[in-house]
Amino acid sequence: MSFTSTKIYDGFSTVFRQPTAEGTHCKFLHGYGTSFKVTFQGELDNRNWVFDFGGMKRATNKIDGMSPKEWMDFMFDHTVILGEFDPALYKFKELEEMGIIQLRVLPAVGAEKFAEYIFKKLNDFVELETNGRVKVAEVEFREHEKNSAIYKED
Repeated sequence: MSFTSTKIYDGFSTVFRQPTAEGTHCKFLHGYGTSFKVTFQGELDNRNWVFDFGGMKRATNKIDGMSPKEWMDFMFDHTVILGEFDPALYKFKELEEMGIIQLRVLPAVGAEKFAEYIFKKLNDFVELETNGRVKVAEVEFREHEKNSAIYKED
């Protein structure tokens, strides 16, 4: 038997585009107030918690050399995220060099791909932080209150 708990991380302003989304406004640069809900699964600790709800702030381990909270802000707060094959990527790199945007480049963009990316980063971190007692069961990435995508591994 195992337990689950969830935590919502919010307050991020994220801009992205999907240049292959012909016929929709998603091919244009657009932004959302984004958030994501992480579902933790595992055994209880000595406090009867699956995962400390404030654990990302008090973590001893890092994600890409940053605390989890710093990593979340670095990736999603007031950033422009593009896919690595975006045909205009070079222009956005120029904007970053000029100090106009904070550019992040991922293999792919969109709510589904963001959910997968966050899942993989946080699952590795959570398993390390809890010595394998807890894993991330799923991540739901929200563009706003009406649109979301969920990633979980079978």
